[in-house]
Amino acid sequence: MTSPRSLTRTPLSSVSASSIVSSLLNVQTSGRGFVDLTGEIAKFVKAAGAREGAVTLFIRHTSASLTIQENADPTVLDDLATALDRLAPENAGWSHDTEGPDDMPAHVKTMLTATSLQIPVLKGELALGTWQAIYLIEHRARPHRREIVLQFIGAFSA
Repeated sequence: MTSPRSLTRTPLSSVSASSIVSSLLNVQTSGRGFVDLTGEIAKFVKAAGAREGAVTLFIRHTSASLTIQENADPTVLDDLATALDRLAPENAGWSHDTEGPDDMPAHVKTMLTATSLQIPVLKGELALGTWQAIYLIEHRARPHRREIVLQFIGAFSA
């Protein structure tokens, strides 16, 4: 095992959180694919008056999910969709097919990804990396209305 050449860490900062700001984000999807939510989440953070803390996203569904992924090259999202389709194909002989052949694969894809995310907020901004974006992944073929609970907890701007 090798040790890293250099490690640095900023000084500690501390905030007191005595309230939580919440909102419900409704997203109309157009069927299978990725929906970039980054701008809407940034608007929520700004409207909340967030300064330092964390924003949490929770999708209230079992056949759609959330992820943080690259936003620079759209072929990354295409390849991720391909990978999820290979891991949970429609023709795998699923027992649960009441809502169609894409239903059970959608549940598996949600289990493999995430139903909630937490993103730090520093100096009033989402602390995402340069090439990161927040996405809703619609796993169903048909359009759906999806609900995402947003919450900020932390310190607020004066």
